Amino acid sequence: MHKPSKPVFSFCVRVLVAGLPVCAGATTAAQQPANPPIVLHAARLLEVSTGNVLQPGEVLVEGERIQAVGTAVDHPQGAQVIDLGDTTLLPGLIDAHVHLFLHPGAEDLQTVEESVPRRTILAEQAAKADLMAGFTAERDLGTEGAGSASTAVRDAINQGIIPGPRLRVSANAIDILGGHEDAIGYNPAQHVLSNADYANTADEIVAVMREQHKEGSDFAKIYQTGPDKMIDGVLHTPYQYSEAQLAAAVEEAHRLGTYVAVHAMGEPGTLYAAQAGVASIEHATQLSDETMRLMKEKGIFAVPTFTIFDYFAHHRESQDQTAAEAAMLDYKIAEFKKQIAFGISFAVGSDVGPFPHGTQAHELTLMVRYGMKPLAVLQADMLNGAKLLRWEGQIGELKPGYYADIIAVPGNPLHDISVVEHVSFVMKNGEVIRQEALPR
Repeated sequence: MHKPSKPVFSFCVRVLVAGLPVCAGATTAAQQPANPPIVLHAARLLEVSTGNVLQPGEVLVEGERIQAVGTAVDHPQGAQVIDLGDTTLLPGLIDAHVHLFLHPGAEDLQTVEESVPRRTILAEQAAKADLMAGFTAERDLGTEGAGSASTAVRDAINQGIIPGPRLRVSANAIDILGGHEDAIGYNPAQHVLSNADYANTADEIVAVMREQHKEGSDFAKIYQTGPDKMIDGVLHTPYQYSEAQLAAAVEEAHRLGTYVAVHAMGEPGTLYAAQAGVASIEHATQLSDETMRLMKEKGIFAVPTFTIFDYFAHHRESQDQTAAEAAMLDYKIAEFKKQIAFGISFAVGSDVGPFPHGTQAHELTLMVRYGMKPLAVLQADMLNGAKLLRWEGQIGELKPGYYADIIAVPGNPLHDISVVEHVSFVMKNGEVIRQEALPR
């Protein structure tokens, strides 16, 4: 089980105490005094696995771990007590599909016009924004042409050099020549590079995965379908890899001790992915009954990413583009309801990057709006998210021995899930990252 290394340098974080930012100095960990225990007190605490709400709720944190949880916990001598008022304590949010190296604007142009060093600086800012919004763990599904730069961001976070969520990273995605994200529409004479790494055969997929693993990737992300078209109200999306080719990728991932996630909008690409035994199907707009049966049998997660579809349905350059995106979203919502009824497992991922980082908690709101219960969405986010990111038993719940990744939200998320879009307190690894002053 991965354990982030102890911070070597402290960083400046915006902790709002009485409205003033507080910055820690750049001193080494060896020079810092041991942090006193912290007791968090709030009006409520949600047990995500059961849906039980403790009133009030308290958490005792010592170092980077949770020591006790209940309506009242021990207050050790010298402990710092933080009263969070009329809020609910929750585990930190998990976004299972982010792009730290993207920002709003033309995706294809920013990957061509902006240098990798510039994009890495922007990725650092994106990671900080996500953390401040309550996302204490994330999975980055492709740097979109920045190669293994996400490894550097992940490692810098783990070393305490920059603030950000715990990260699992894939480096570039993997794609066929002329496939999804392959600079379609540019002058061929300019030889504009793909935003993904080319692999046209099973052997080439394995070779790319080995290179990415060498450079520090935690898993492989493969583009399996695209481009997408709605024809007479039905999604059409060509597949890129056969079941046998994906099976070779899954076999290599198992050898490396990791897994494969696929971008797969619809059939038959989603079926081939399920047959091959991938860990997650990203977007998962169209899933046949056989695909869903295999997903249930093999424990494959669907990651719907509604927020990106919703964003594009309202932020396109022309009315025709907006109408096409709206039609795709409507189709996706109808298919999602079928998936819920079938009983497949979901994780929560937003595809943030093309829309502003730090705003992606709206994904949970949309999943409730389109058919899931608030508790089911929170369980998909925290329990399934921890499992998908391979931190099960370490994050995703407020339990003794777990990492102290804790947030507070106003009100009760079981009554109004949208409160997760208004996080007022963030703790990661036992360190207070954000704390808003209580209203007077």
